[in-house]
Amino acid sequence: MASFECITRSGISKADLFDRSLSIDAHVGSMAKSREKAVRGVTTGLISLGEEVTWRAWHFGIPLHMTSRITEMVSPDYFVDEQVKGPFRRFRHIHEFLAEGEETVMIDRIEFAAPLGPVGRIAERLFLARYLRELIETRNRYLTRQ
Repeated sequence: MASFECITRSGISKADLFDRSLSIDAHVGSMAKSREKAVRGVTTGLISLGEEVTWRAWHFGIPLHMTSRITEMVSPDYFVDEQVKGPFRRFRHIHEFLAEGEETVMIDRIEFAAPLGPVGRIAERLFLARYLRELIETRNRYLTRQ
């Protein structure tokens, strides 16, 4: 299993950034390059604890579907989304929000395991972790635009 962390600082309030992070519409906007779209479950607005969304996107030239559920949430401090069906053996994304003076610090912790056993572990190290980090950083730039 692989993991990484992204830290993003913003002048947006903690509560507003928390809500932006739960917004299906903001996620779709941030992932325009991969043509990501919510196709089942919560498909617009804010997703909440226990709710699911199924995404359709193109990555590496392949159409993929992934269903995620919000498994933990304490507003506006953190929430967790986890894959319940999709391309990974395991995918868990912890979203944490801290107020530091005039800034909000958004911390994304990603834990994932690729399929295909030893080949998947090699892919995690060679390119998947970097690719996923770039997706999260792109998303965060979008979310923190004022």
